[in-house]
Amino acid sequence: MLYDPKKLLLILGPCMLESEAIAREIAEELVKIREQEPCFNIIFKGSFDKANRTSLQSPRGPGMEAGLKLLASIKEDYSFPVCTDIHTPEQAAPVGEVCDVLQIPAFLCRQTDLLVAAAQTGRVVQVKKGQFLAPQDMKYAINKLEESQAAEIWQTERGATFGYQNLVVDMRSFPIMQENGHPVLLDATHSVQLPGGAQGASSGNREYVPTLARAAIAAGANGLFIETHPNPDQALSDGKSQIPLRDLLELLKHSLALWRVTNEQLVRG
Repeated sequence: MLYDPKKLLLILGPCMLESEAIAREIAEELVKIREQEPCFNIIFKGSFDKANRTSLQSPRGPGMEAGLKLLASIKEDYSFPVCTDIHTPEQAAPVGEVCDVLQIPAFLCRQTDLLVAAAQTGRVVQVKKGQFLAPQDMKYAINKLEESQAAEIWQTERGATFGYQNLVVDMRSFPIMQENGHPVLLDATHSVQLPGGAQGASSGNREYVPTLARAAIAAGANGLFIETHPNPDQALSDGKSQIPLRDLLELLKHSLALWRVTNEQLVRG
């Protein structure tokens, strides 16, 4: 299994695969972080297509062919497992040839054909809980994956719709979703989004990412999903919710300290 309960699971990387230079800058920093702390289980994440942008004028990414080529090079050159989103069943097989983790976007977590196709690749399926879904109802998506013989399943909380242009994270989600028998992560960056809050684009409050990350770990989350960028204010997507790359290590160290406390018996064993 790619998940190791004796390590803090981390899915890290840019929101969009904007360029090879940015992807490699992030990967090089992640290598340094991995070398400093062997208890980090790091997966490199980057999206080749942001298929649910607010506006047609918003950039979407390099596309599947170029994106998979870049992810394959990151995987080979830096020895990271890699993760990306899929949006249609037809994308599952070619993405599964490159990526170790196939991510199901939150808005698509109920799409049966997509879940089945992802499961059939034999790769990890990382499914995000929809903003419209109660944590208790994630069991139905998980059941679809289990019945389709998914090799490994991860679940991710990313906030629930709470009024206009706002999300809220219910910390009860972690023990509730863990009852499904699979690891649960917090998407700490999408959880601070303000969907549609920037007049045709999503805004966000990145200053609250550390608070939510620490709270989730204290509540028993098995890992974190965090998007990062060398200069978030210039990012082509979700800039207001991404963490500056220079601040990532400090956030991860604080999260790891809490994780060690909540998993003290496991770590010692």
